[in-house]
Amino acid sequence: MTPANDPKGLIRESYLIEGISDGECRSILIDWALSLPQDSDQRQAMQDLLAQYAPTAPDHPMTALLTEGVNRPPAPPRGRRRRA
Repeated sequence: MTPANDPKGLIRESYLIEGISDGECRSILIDWALSLPQDSDQRQAMQDLLAQYAPTAPDHPMTALLTEGVNRPPAPPRGRRRRA
C-alpha cells in the first residue's frame, strides 16, 4: 500500500537504496513533488514522511532534504508584475 503523501512510493524506495547520494535524493524529491496532486500541501506531506522515516533513518540524505523542505520559509505569492 502506498500512502497518499507518496503516491508512487518514491520516497519509500529512496530509503531502501543503500548508499544513495544527496544528488540522487534531490532528483527523487523533485519527481515526488511533481507527482503530488496540484492542491496538495507539500509541506504537510513532507512532515508526514519525516515522521514516518526519520526515526529509523536520521542520517539518510532524504531525511536531510525533507527537513530542509519543511523548514524552508514559504515562497512569496506570485502575482502579476506592473508594467513600467
